[in-house]
Amino acid sequence: MDNRATKKVVIDAGHGGNDPGTSANGIVEKDLTLKISKYIQKRLDDLGIENAMTRTADETLGPDKRPEKAQSFFGKGNDVIVLSNHINAGGVIFA
Repeated sequence: MDNRATKKVVIDAGHGGNDPGTSANGIVEKDLTLKISKYIQKRLDDLGIENAMTRTADETLGPDKRPEKAQSFFGKGNDVIVLSNHINAGGVIFA
């Protein structure tokens, strides 16, 4: 891999702990974002891309803690991508 293109990735599984996010049809956002984030982490590991996760379990990260934790892994340089996973509730629009 060309080192000039190498980035570090912080994966943020949205919500968690006492903040469930949205829920519908038996799906709770905090659970699904964690599952998606763990999948992304595994794929990045398989590709040899350095990464870290803001949470790996069902824990609460307040609005001040989340960005602080995201920046604690690799800093705030241009070589860091922060991917924050969220699933918004919405309806179906028929035109």
